Amino acid sequence: MGAGMSRHRAGPLGWLWRLLVLVLLWLLGVTAWIVWVGERDQAARADAIIVLGAAAYDAKPSPVFEERIRHGLDLYNAGYAPLLIFTGGYGGSSARFSESQVARRYALKHGVPDSAIMIETASRNTVQNLVEAKRLMDQRGLHRVIIVSDPLHMARALRLSKAMGIEALASSTPSTRFRSFHTSWRFLAQEIYFFHRDLFVSATNG
Repeated sequence: MGAGMSRHRAGPLGWLWRLLVLVLLWLLGVTAWIVWVGERDQAARADAIIVLGAAAYDAKPSPVFEERIRHGLDLYNAGYAPLLIFTGGYGGSSARFSESQVARRYALKHGVPDSAIMIETASRNTVQNLVEAKRLMDQRGLHRVIIVSDPLHMARALRLSKAMGIEALASSTPSTRFRSFHTSWRFLAQEIYFFHRDLFVSATNG
């Protein structure tokens, strides 16, 4: 009787333990998928290259944004697409330049003709980056694009692109600033959160 009662008491704890193991395995799987998507380079001929915005300090791109811009320029110079679309609005009310304007100035200084650059200055987050980029694409009749961002950001960027009807290829920055665990764990945790949020809320709503 005592042994039976002990097994009965241990039952719920046993199921809880199993549930925790399953949750852990699920989170490990999601993490591995995010990392795997970010490490793939799908660069191929496209109509344009979309560089997703990141912070800028007045007229200078942040280290993270500069690496995205540089990779976008590398793809452009390699002939993957004839147009660059820089995204990103103003970081604050006192900002002189939007993120996309900073990127445009950077590209012009590196020999890209103004006719090969498109920008939008309204977006403040990834969703808006892609909404505004899609608007520019529709204006020019563009269909296939290469998305440039950091590796850990790429899985979400591709999900959002698909939800918006954008035919997108991934090409993550090979020189991302988010390499060590110290610099990447918060970024990764954020992307894991967005993955699960998007399961229940339309990815294009936030």
